[in-house]
Amino acid sequence: MGMLSTMMKATAYGAALSVIALGAAQAEVTLKLGHYAEIDHPANVAAQQMADRVAERTNGEVKITIFPANQLGSPDEVLEQNVLGAIDMSLPTQGHLDKYSKKFATVMTPFAFRDREHVYEVLDGPFIEWAGPDLEAQGLVYLSNWDWGFRNLTNGVRPVNVPEDVEGLKLRTPPELQLQAAMSALGGNVTQLAFNELYLALRQGVVDGQENPLSVIFHNKIYEVQDNLAITQHVYNSMVSVVSKSSWDKLTPEQQAILKEESAAAGNLMRELMTEEDEKLISELEAQGMKVTYPDRELFKAKMDPAYEAIGKYAGEDNLKAFLDML
Repeated sequence: MGMLSTMMKATAYGAALSVIALGAAQAEVTLKLGHYAEIDHPANVAAQQMADRVAERTNGEVKITIFPANQLGSPDEVLEQNVLGAIDMSLPTQGHLDKYSKKFATVMTPFAFRDREHVYEVLDGPFIEWAGPDLEAQGLVYLSNWDWGFRNLTNGVRPVNVPEDVEGLKLRTPPELQLQAAMSALGGNVTQLAFNELYLALRQGVVDGQENPLSVIFHNKIYEVQDNLAITQHVYNSMVSVVSKSSWDKLTPEQQAILKEESAAAGNLMRELMTEEDEKLISELEAQGMKVTYPDRELFKAKMDPAYEAIGKYAGEDNLKAFLDML
């Protein structure tokens, strides 16, 4: 009887452990995702698809709560919180990530890419393998590449057809050195302003122009305060889908695989939406009164030697060479 009692207790104890383990495996995990795109921007549409599909495929065990439009802070602040694990996921650009790995600084080399297909072939292949370990060393897991787009130039002074048309224009850029160097190489007088100050600065003539992807120009109504749009496509950059290592480690291997797959699927959706939108936005911006020009990109690229030199110093010559070899 003693032995039987012991066996029964052991069986009950084992069953209890199984229940506890099953409960732990099925415990709900909520991931907080912060990003800077507007609510109606393709990035937020893609983020919502990812959240919906992850919840569906994990039977509600993994939920993603989205905070768009800088609700959790500026892009740099959100990324810093993501590195620290205070925010679970974010969508920084290479310009934000190059503070943590200079390899990312190379992506925004002016006129590096021929077209979107060239971008995807490089970033989804050799680049992610090259730069991914750097992010993991900083506490981030590199899930996938999304999109942000090729950047184009607007101004309120004159149409831009050749590089000389940029000379003397007061141009706002974000703080990324690559963008400053590109505009400076064309003879622009570069100044930095927070994005939330840009619209008023353009309206008041504090700056003459700015550069951004078409989606930003449209969704933020830059066309209301700018007359001229030049399709220069001088720099490409994208959102990068990342998750903190501490949050990643809370997921089961199956959940990790689902999150990575759905992050990539969301990135592909955003790419499709951005490509479709870009094709429509030029006509819509023209309808809003903007004069659109299509400069010869090779003429602009020929002016970029000072920018390439500055980027080499910032990113590291070895990093820049490795990236150019990928191209």
